[in-house]
Amino acid sequence: MNGQSRKVRTLGLAPVHLQPLNMKKIFLFIATSLVIIAATAQSGNDKKQIIEILNQQTLYWNKGNLEEFMSGYWQSDSLMFIGKNGVTYGYANTLANYKKSYNGPEQMGKLFFDIIKVQKLSSDYYWVLGKWMLKRTVGDLSGHYTLLFRKIAGKWKIVADHSS
Repeated sequence: MNGQSRKVRTLGLAPVHLQPLNMKKIFLFIATSLVIIAATAQSGNDKKQIIEILNQQTLYWNKGNLEEFMSGYWQSDSLMFIGKNGVTYGYANTLANYKKSYNGPEQMGKLFFDIIKVQKLSSDYYWVLGKWMLKRTVGDLSGHYTLLFRKIAGKWKIVADHSS
């Protein structure tokens, strides 16, 4: 056919012109579809990884291991934790505050997270909204949190935590 259309006669109808297949358009359609499928799959995988970090934090807290609990946080002086006493900057300061406030099994109790929403902001950022609950013999505590996760060196880390 050499790139030209051909006429096809149909019974009692006007001729229909068929165009040759445009391989560039087909390739572009397939490539775009594959990119969309891969991005959707990666987004679901990222969300699973973030939820797994929160599940691991719960396990570590409930074992009384604050150092491992903090493994979900960015080990940087730029980490921000916002709580009832204001803003704390830095990983070491945040860990020190946790150790001061939750200095034993009675204070730590058992942690439960209720994840309300996990929202993708970009390929490198997710926002998480949830509720935290501490069941303790010295009195239960609960509140809400918002977390900003950032992908750093291929791993998701909490870079900002607002818990109240």
